[in-house]
Amino acid sequence: MLPFASYPSLKDRAVFVSGGGSGIGASIVEHFAEQGAKVGFCDIDDAASQALVARLSASGHAVPTYRRCDVRDIAAYQGVLAELAGQLGAFTVLINNAARDDRHDLEEVTPDFWDERIAVNLRHQYFAIQSVVPGMQRAGGGSIVNFSSVSYHAMTPRLSVYQAAKAAVIGMSRGLARDLGPDRIRLNSITPGWIMTQRQIDLWLTPEAEAGLMQAQCLKEKVYPPDIARMALWLAADDSRMVTAQNFVVDGGRM
Repeated sequence: MLPFASYPSLKDRAVFVSGGGSGIGASIVEHFAEQGAKVGFCDIDDAASQALVARLSASGHAVPTYRRCDVRDIAAYQGVLAELAGQLGAFTVLINNAARDDRHDLEEVTPDFWDERIAVNLRHQYFAIQSVVPGMQRAGGGSIVNFSSVSYHAMTPRLSVYQAAKAAVIGMSRGLARDLGPDRIRLNSITPGWIMTQRQIDLWLTPEAEAGLMQAQCLKEKVYPPDIARMALWLAADDSRMVTAQNFVVDGGRM
């Protein structure tokens, strides 16, 4: 195992991760569990989420608490956040990871499609923040990490609604960082590059696409979920206590 950092300030800290059942989210859940944090997470994939809990339980790390929840249902989502905060303690770390990057063309986008894509890629982040902020205020501070995407910088084709949502994440994060700074609540965003989750590999990683990616990146290696999780750890930990309103790009130097 490579000698990556451990963060004593994360031990026993209550952390919530949306979309934590697979991909980047699962790696984030795993990394926080390895730090000894009390992790709650939600997803809509029961099989993947339960397998993650079982694997972490067998490894001897802190066992995360899973709840099935669709983040598009704000009332249900805020209910899960409240329930798990009651069980684990007030969340002082929130990782707004859940998203879905389905391709689409301009002519097929309807108002309903637009609303649904904004709901799954942006809206839930705002209302999760709304839910956890009172607990963070009572605790004397917290760290919120919102997920954007390199796709709007790279102008990836057939992703315009997703890109609109992910560009908005950065504006939202900076605005709320100003509003919540007096409460010692930090808001930052992570902009992942093309991360080699199983979904990305299965759907879009062709030899031609990989060659183009390696040409575009300064670092000639593929980027994987743990590379994003380690950035989330640092932003959550007290080591980054004076960092807020910033966007961190983890893409191997593609942008």
